[in-house]
Amino acid sequence: MSTSTNPSEPPTTSTAHYRPTPPTKHQLALMIWLAVFPTLTILNLVFGTWLGMLSPVLRTFVLATVAVPIVIYGIMPHLHRLRGRILARKHRRA
Repeated sequence: MSTSTNPSEPPTTSTAHYRPTPPTKHQLALMIWLAVFPTLTILNLVFGTWLGMLSPVLRTFVLATVAVPIVIYGIMPHLHRLRGRILARKHRRA
């Protein structure tokens, strides 16, 4: 709870939640790789026989069409939250 009685004033630093900065391009590249590699591996293992019958361009199109939403909407939000928790823990210890 803030020590200020004015609701328009921001909370004091003792009550404010730590918000990590956006990931650097290197951190983001690692996070994307951690999401994409296992997703593509699983998709290839599950649908490999069926995908093998397709031309390389069509196979890539199908994989991208399935993998991109899984990565962007399913995995990346979890990785961003995990990164935030790790940084917040480091911030509390500092």
